[in-house]
Amino acid sequence: MAVPFIDIKRFEPGFLDTWNEKVKSMSENAQFIGGNEVTDLETNLATWAETKYAIGCANGTDALQLALRAVGVGRGDKVLLPDSTFWATFEAVVNVGGDPYTVDTNPVDLQMDFQVFQEAVEKIKPKAALVVHLYGWGTSKIEELRKFCKEKNVSLIEDGAQCFGVKHNGKSLYKDALISTTSFYPAKVLGAAGDGGAVFTNDEELSVVTRRLVNHGRTSHYEHGLVGWNSRLDSLQAAFLNLSLKHLQKRIESRKTSQNIYYKELPGLGIGVIQPPKGYDENGYCNVTLVDPEVRPKIEAVLKEKGIGFGNIYPGAMSDQPGAKPYLIERFGKDGNARRISKSVLNFPLFAYMTNSEMDEVLSAIKAYNASK
Repeated sequence: MAVPFIDIKRFEPGFLDTWNEKVKSMSENAQFIGGNEVTDLETNLATWAETKYAIGCANGTDALQLALRAVGVGRGDKVLLPDSTFWATFEAVVNVGGDPYTVDTNPVDLQMDFQVFQEAVEKIKPKAALVVHLYGWGTSKIEELRKFCKEKNVSLIEDGAQCFGVKHNGKSLYKDALISTTSFYPAKVLGAAGDGGAVFTNDEELSVVTRRLVNHGRTSHYEHGLVGWNSRLDSLQAAFLNLSLKHLQKRIESRKTSQNIYYKELPGLGIGVIQPPKGYDENGYCNVTLVDPEVRPKIEAVLKEKGIGFGNIYPGAMSDQPGAKPYLIERFGKDGNARRISKSVLNFPLFAYMTNSEMDEVLSAIKAYNASK
């Protein structure tokens, strides 16, 4: 039996019927931009994030650019970001005119290395920094990182595209952030029926600036106090997300059930599993394993033969991307952990409502690889 790496078509009974009726009703009334679905979603998102403000936008990349602009990053401003992340994090800094500097990865929690980050801050005195909460958790040093940035007057933006629903020490990971973002790309834990994103903050001024930037910098319909762009979240996406939020806790629990099976079974099969740092209640976004780079292709070959999906999140360091070369100012960290980890990481199938039979197929494929050695 083939098992996909991710399946985003597994909805709760009656979900699609409700969605189809919602689309019909909204289409009949031409409810496409703004309206109750968007305002309701922002209220719902703020409740989940435990923040005062949530501002919907067109996608997760825009959310990063909005957050950077909101804290004042512009042409020539220095910005630190992880060397292990998705391209959008690097891209967002460049797109707002900032100068990107990358920070190497901690080999234990696979997040941005706090010690290297501290050294980088002292050396270049950046205006802002981006920390990315990868894999459905975050750095073990999140509280120290926030405190350090505040002391050094560095605006810390938290890229939470993979951590919606994650808690740290019993609170939403977004709650204590200066400003944070998420993505509603369909493959996320909370995915839309297309693109979407959001910015979270407890700071009223940052929320006002962000909301203006989302809608052409408007202060009134034909008055523009800022140069923004059109990054409005459309009403149909908001409606889909509102429906999904009603089921999100069940989806997260389903993901975590499968994840816990991996935690239990994979070490006995010779696969090194990375677990979140202490204090994190993860959302089951993905499982993360590290294998010998020489062995990884052999495991992948067996998975392909058996029809088992897999991923490499992420297959390369930001500083090595061809598109980074014209913009990257400096890479901090001498150990090359981001490069090494990218050659070792292997992700097995994980999604909401994965069946026991599918899990058995994945584990059987790994056992088949072991038997073939």
